[in-house]
Amino acid sequence: MPYVNIQVTREGVTDEQKAQLIKGATDLLVKVLDKTPATTFVVIEEVELENWGVGGLPVTEYRRL
Repeated sequence: MPYVNIQVTREGVTDEQKAQLIKGATDLLVKVLDKTPATTFVVIEEVELENWGVGGLPVTEYRRL
């Protein structure tokens, strides 16, 4: 029973894009690991920008570099 967690910043990811991510992750697990789609779970979490950091900086500061 695979579980995939995808985290993205909350910056306008559309429902269509989320559906594509869910299908793509599921298809990859089927192809690579021969997993059953019916028991594959994909969760997308949208994180507020101020709660995301990269390279030791809040993402808003990192993007200014």
